[in-house]
Amino acid sequence: MKLQQLRASAALKNLFVADALAMPVHWYYNPLDIEKAFPGGISRLEAAPEYHPASIMSLHSTAKGGRGEQASHGRQREIVGEVILKGRRKYWGVTNQHYHRQMRAGENTLNAHCARVVLRSLQVNAGRYDKQSFLDDYIEFMTADPPRHPDTYAESYHRGFFANLESGKEKDRCGAVTHDTPSIGGLVTIAPLVLSERLQGLPLIEVQKHCLEHLFLTHPDKELGHICAVYVELLDALLFRDQAQSPHELLARAAKVSIGLDLPALVEKNHDDRYVVGRLFSTACYISGSWPSVLYLAYKYAAEPKQALLINTNLGGDNVHRGAVLGVVLGLINAATIDEFFDQLADQKLISAEINRLFTGPGLNL
Repeated sequence: MKLQQLRASAALKNLFVADALAMPVHWYYNPLDIEKAFPGGISRLEAAPEYHPASIMSLHSTAKGGRGEQASHGRQREIVGEVILKGRRKYWGVTNQHYHRQMRAGENTLNAHCARVVLRSLQVNAGRYDKQSFLDDYIEFMTADPPRHPDTYAESYHRGFFANLESGKEKDRCGAVTHDTPSIGGLVTIAPLVLSERLQGLPLIEVQKHCLEHLFLTHPDKELGHICAVYVELLDALLFRDQAQSPHELLARAAKVSIGLDLPALVEKNHDDRYVVGRLFSTACYISGSWPSVLYLAYKYAAEPKQALLINTNLGGDNVHRGAVLGVVLGLINAATIDEFFDQLADQKLISAEINRLFTGPGLNL
């Protein structure tokens, strides 16, 4: 396997590692709660605790995206339980219910499974993205009975998409706009598309177009679209960089171009990580805080991917989706998988096979 393939493979494998690693303390907004649940912090793959100290799952709508009443009115089916997450509606009204209820150590959350939907969709289309093919696969996967994933929670964008689909909208017009549409979760499924099509030799500008088209199916937001375009450029630059080129230069450029952030100057100040990711930048899902947090952690811990993902996990907040994006960047930088974690993933064999099929097939421009 050549260097670009090694980088791409490591990037995707680390996406799933970061997701599973952070899953048990996903949306813990107080790091002290993480310490209480896991003395010393998360240091390995763990199962989801029964109790979640910061869960507001009981406030999220089960009929549409965002928050609101947990009920459906009129003839439309209730999204959670009847359309998606079949059999799991009963857990949504429970106080302090963990978002990833009873998930075992090494299991991946819903958005990581959706990244696998993209992987499989690319495979059957010879490594190229097809919007209609993805939508068909996504809808089939999300509406399966019983569900084909272990998660109890679906982010706002999933619920909003299927509420629009149920109302009769065309499937490529179902992206819903809520207060959290510009969120880091929208970038979780982007990497497979970028890495596959660029290794197939498609021009970067065409791949960016496909990525924005894909993003806007579920996350129609211009701010997020801007960040996505820079993210795609960063992945491309890291994938094809010369060994002599510093990844720090590429990260610094992405920070400057996307949000005007002087990343080297920030890291040079040697702040505590909890100050940077928690006070300077929010640990919530919103892209305004999560994107600079990813760049900061990738820059500071570029040569230490395992430490970076553990730190990301123990910083809390939307560490699952932030971590998935961070894992991709670190995999491209180091061309190495964190095997001690990856080998313990519940779906390790399936994920390995899906990635290998994508990056070892005909048509790769290597």
